[in-house]
Amino acid sequence: MKIKRYTAANMRKALDLVRAEQGPDAVIMSSRRLDEGIEVIAAVDYDEALIAESGRLRPAVASATLPEPQLAPTPPSDSGYLAMQRELADLRRMLEGQLAGLSWNDRRLRDPAKTRATEEFSAMGLAPDVVRELTVREAEAVTAADPAHLPLTLLAKHLPVAKDMTYLGGIVAVVGPTGAGKTTSVAKLAAQWSLRHGSQDLALVSIDGYRVGAREQLTSYARILGAPVYSANSGAELLGVLDGLNDKKLVLIDTAGMAPRDIRLPDQLSALQQGASRARVLLALPAQGEVYALEQIVRAFADLAPVASIITKVDEAASLGPALTMTLRHKLPIAYLCDGQRVPEDLHLASAKSVWLIRTAIELAENADAPSDDYFPRHFGKDYAHA
Repeated sequence: MKIKRYTAANMRKALDLVRAEQGPDAVIMSSRRLDEGIEVIAAVDYDEALIAESGRLRPAVASATLPEPQLAPTPPSDSGYLAMQRELADLRRMLEGQLAGLSWNDRRLRDPAKTRATEEFSAMGLAPDVVRELTVREAEAVTAADPAHLPLTLLAKHLPVAKDMTYLGGIVAVVGPTGAGKTTSVAKLAAQWSLRHGSQDLALVSIDGYRVGAREQLTSYARILGAPVYSANSGAELLGVLDGLNDKKLVLIDTAGMAPRDIRLPDQLSALQQGASRARVLLALPAQGEVYALEQIVRAFADLAPVASIITKVDEAASLGPALTMTLRHKLPIAYLCDGQRVPEDLHLASAKSVWLIRTAIELAENADAPSDDYFPRHFGKDYAHA
């Protein structure tokens, strides 16, 4: 075994010295900080069993190329061995973080257009995986785009929007979690249809038997519009109600709000699938929700195969990034935008308001807190290191 000591200004330069002199099979035995930088002890022809037995040298990382640690087996009761594993893992994370930071800073110098796009999309609240889709896979477009209009250009190109889901009539069901604004959205859709076509060919159906006052609220809207409203408590009842409404051009179904982990949700989904298999399903997503919460909602209602979404409570959101993330990540078109409680004025076709939506997201980002210093190296440093 050949052991040698190296001193450098930082860990990366020390590893470069090790690789250059001892090759990629070198093993880092230990490292420590000095006044002049970093001291690393490295070896080749490494006898793991001998070193583990002696306990005098404590490995820091497994090799200069940073593969997964491979240590000689020792008894589980060997606390020194466990401590060595923890130290190795901590140092590995530190080194990977440093290398990611170096890679990110290097990319900022070499590819300013792409890094600027990454920073702007992240400031808007878009999740890292969506940012990668918009920047890494759109490298040519990012480079060619006007930097001042880059977010608007790329989002306008990729943001999926849907046509008016009620224009041709049929059966439309609005689903989503508690408090997402489903009943108000149904009322807005009904009111806009009535303004265009009258209410004689319109019917409302409620299968929300859980929330106190839900059916009464829908009944109040229906009374104002002059449209009939029906109730169903099961899939079989819903099927019977819809069979009796074949003469109506548009039937809007208001469903019960269920949290993604509500144990009653499967029964609600089953009832809708059984009783309204012909329905086009719209998923109500509250714009002020966080990415993780909205992801749980999308997954919870995925079995219904929503054809589009209604982004609600746009006026209450501090960031539109999470809602846009769901749209882009799941390729779920936006059909409508709700930005207030007025019926029907505050419901808009997304196809007519997509540019407004993107501009609003950009404006909100300008007033938001910037991501932390380590956010970009942590989420994008490794990507760019291998780009």
